[in-house]
Amino acid sequence: MAVQNSINTNPGVFVALRTLNSVNRDLDVTQNRVSTGLKVSGALDDASNFSIAQGIRGELKAIGAVTQGLNTAKGIGKVATAGATAVSDLLQNVRTKLTELSNEGITTAQRAILSDDFNQLLSQAANFIDNAVFNGVNLLDTAGASTDINTLSNLTGGTLTLTAQDLRTQVGSLAAVSTGSASAAQAVLTTQYAALESVVNTALGALGAEVRALELQTSFLEQISDATEEGLGNIVDADLARESARLTALQVQQQLSIQTLGIANQRPQGLLGLFR
Repeated sequence: MAVQNSINTNPGVFVALRTLNSVNRDLDVTQNRVSTGLKVSGALDDASNFSIAQGIRGELKAIGAVTQGLNTAKGIGKVATAGATAVSDLLQNVRTKLTELSNEGITTAQRAILSDDFNQLLSQAANFIDNAVFNGVNLLDTAGASTDINTLSNLTGGTLTLTAQDLRTQVGSLAAVSTGSASAAQAVLTTQYAALESVVNTALGALGAEVRALELQTSFLEQISDATEEGLGNIVDADLARESARLTALQVQQQLSIQTLGIANQRPQGLLGLFR
């Protein structure tokens, strides 16, 4: 191929300039990947993978919202469980007082003291119920318009339920009884007290199982979220070790391209010697 010696047209410069522009574009891409840590940071990088990534990001946020709801429900359930447990522990002392009150051998003064203790214990049980509130919800006081709590558990609309437990009614019923005689105290022990004990035990069993289900679902969603994050990373994350090596190579290529362009630009200068 004949080489044209011209000061108007310099093919060597065109080649060197195209090479330099190509290297600069690649360098910009690599520098962006190194600075952001992403190989797909926008639709211009890879439209299809960016679209997929955006969908996955939306799914992750939805999982986060579901998890937050489950954590709130767990708080409600755990506080209710703590309240029911406190009432259950208190019932041991209540039973002791009723048993003592069932004894016909105690004096009137002793019966008055025991009755006062009995009433104080039930007042404390009512306080435990009053304080079993989380985020404005009290599962142990259905008389206060408490209802079951249904919480979204996954992205397909599934729910988990915390069942409201009516401890208030049974505590109030026991607090209203008369223990003025041994026979009355014995009747209370086998009726109202037994009913309250049954309700409390049922509540503890139900709440314990329901809170455990919430914890298991939360743990499962955390695993799902981690796996989804990993999948998203495989799509959009840059291999920084590889990109670092590429960045160094491109910087060297850029320097060589600039030198080559400089040499090509000097070529027409040689033609001036022909006119001396």
